[in-house]
Amino acid sequence: MPGQLRDYFVVLPDSAAGAAAAGQLPVPEAAAGRSSAPDVTGPAREVCDTLTVAHPSGRPWVVARPLVREVSHLARGEDALVLIGPDRVPDAVLAGILEGARDRTGLERRLARLPGLYHVVARLSGKSWMRGTATGLRRIYHARHPAAGTIASDRPAVLARLIGAPLDESALALRLLDFLPHPLSRRAVWRGVHETGAGYGLALPVAAPGTAAVPGPTEHRWWEPPPGELPLAEGARRVGESIAASVRAHVGGLDRISCELSGGLDSTVLAFAARETGPASLSLLTVAARDRYSEDESWARRAVEAARNTAASTAPALDHHVVPAADAPYFYADLASTAAELNDEPLPVAPGRARAELLLGRARATGSRYHLTGYGGDEIFLGLPHAYQDLFHGNPFTAWSHLGGLRHQLGWPLLPTLKALLDRSAFPRWLAGAVTAAPQPVARTPLLSWGVRQSPHPWLTEHAKALIAEEFRAAAEHAEPIDPWRGRHVDIDGVRMGARHFQAMEDIGMTLGLPVAAPLYDDRVLEATLAVRLPERISPWRYKPLLVEAMRGVVPDALLARTTKDHMSSDEHQGLREHAPELAELWTRSRLAEHGLVDSRHLLRLAAEPFSPVLVEHSISSTVAGETWLRTAENAWPEPQPSPTTTPSEASL
Repeated sequence: MPGQLRDYFVVLPDSAAGAAAAGQLPVPEAAAGRSSAPDVTGPAREVCDTLTVAHPSGRPWVVARPLVREVSHLARGEDALVLIGPDRVPDAVLAGILEGARDRTGLERRLARLPGLYHVVARLSGKSWMRGTATGLRRIYHARHPAAGTIASDRPAVLARLIGAPLDESALALRLLDFLPHPLSRRAVWRGVHETGAGYGLALPVAAPGTAAVPGPTEHRWWEPPPGELPLAEGARRVGESIAASVRAHVGGLDRISCELSGGLDSTVLAFAARETGPASLSLLTVAARDRYSEDESWARRAVEAARNTAASTAPALDHHVVPAADAPYFYADLASTAAELNDEPLPVAPGRARAELLLGRARATGSRYHLTGYGGDEIFLGLPHAYQDLFHGNPFTAWSHLGGLRHQLGWPLLPTLKALLDRSAFPRWLAGAVTAAPQPVARTPLLSWGVRQSPHPWLTEHAKALIAEEFRAAAEHAEPIDPWRGRHVDIDGVRMGARHFQAMEDIGMTLGLPVAAPLYDDRVLEATLAVRLPERISPWRYKPLLVEAMRGVVPDALLARTTKDHMSSDEHQGLREHAPELAELWTRSRLAEHGLVDSRHLLRLAAEPFSPVLVEHSISSTVAGETWLRTAENAWPEPQPSPTTTPSEASL
């Protein structure tokens, strides 16, 4: 069935209604035809594809159906800790974290010893709380069940299914924008389902004995970005250690692993870091480019040659698989088929799904047990011009010097750059005007504000534009930035946006049976990066200087010297032409049009004119993502849903 709900967990209240809700959870495809009732006879037992950790009462507390992740759990009296992530955490380590932690703060200090890749669920002094990661790679959602009260999960679709939630049209309209900034990125696409902010945890208080009413959940902030005080050398050491720890957490001890080796710096770093974990076999996969001016393939071949020339006697067997350019689908391929995985939301990477599926399929064919990618490197290490706003406050001469180099590279005019640098608009004011009817900003517009201003695509209906405008207006009334400093706000928001998008790759891998990871989205990598002094962390004259210094001694210097980056815009534009019939078919029976959000006639005209100037100025990716996601979501629930008034005994999902 399309849109399978795979690899998820839920956190349930200690009540009969909570136990009944556990029996209504959707069954993953791998467990179809087998019992899905959770076992609650002991603290934790694995039954088929279900693992249940119980409340002290014996009722289910955490019900997990992990497909690719590991669930580690330990109880000490009535206190308990559950970690869900890429690697099983030994009981001795769990005990060292849990024992002696009197409160949430104490537990967080101990958790900081681990790579920041885990969902955390804990019970201390009778109260349950949980959190994801600061990067947003792991998220927490919650919803109010009509009988059981608040239920939390890492998957909003699971909660939507439990409570029979309809789609939220306003949230769906927001996903038709190219960029969805904080805090609007938290708007779940189902009504009644809420996302807990990255860096925040969710506490579920316990009802007083003998009462039916349960208080609602509360959010608490558990993560703050560190001050940027470290010199480059010390910061690079910490970044290198955090990358190595993250890679080990994913693939340490595995015999056969694979890496995407595009030839860019990020994927090259991950390939060499993976080699350090000592697998028996390491497969590197490169997709050849159609563009004759592309340099990625040649750099990938250099990396493989360097790895073989520097290999020790204990080094893994190294295989390099180059996928011919002719075999790689263009963007927008295979749009007619419904995706086999239901993402948490529409993700703009959807038009490239067929390309990703090809690469991951080839990786799986090598016998790989885990696949690593360099996703996250740009967002974490490249640095955005907005950061010079922060630097200008304490060191205006250095900020202006760096901006001068950047200004000449990007062609920013002097006076507009100076005006943007001196702008002190508050975040709520910026957010209120972040979507405008004015034309898209031109390439030479200085980018030093709280984010990117954008205009709605011309094929959106007035209804969609009105929904978007109202959402931005309402959010601006109470919005607070992620960080008071503008550059840090933009940097962290960019990391969280990229981590959210990476979910599509993880879900494709689950469909194929191959775990996929982006170790650079580890909280510890982000923290180590932000802790470095700003003018040393980013520079207009050096490419990713912090990452380069962090990987010296692991990656050969000749490979760290690359300062260019290939882009795939030609494949995207050509994909519009090659797959024009599929796009036309998509818009002929558009679900977005049925919701009144897009003008299907306008989109049909653009499908017939793939090189239209409109498609040069406006990307169609987010609209394609919304359309394909909507079809997947519709196909995920063919059976009738229980109404909110249905009792637990009557509901059958």
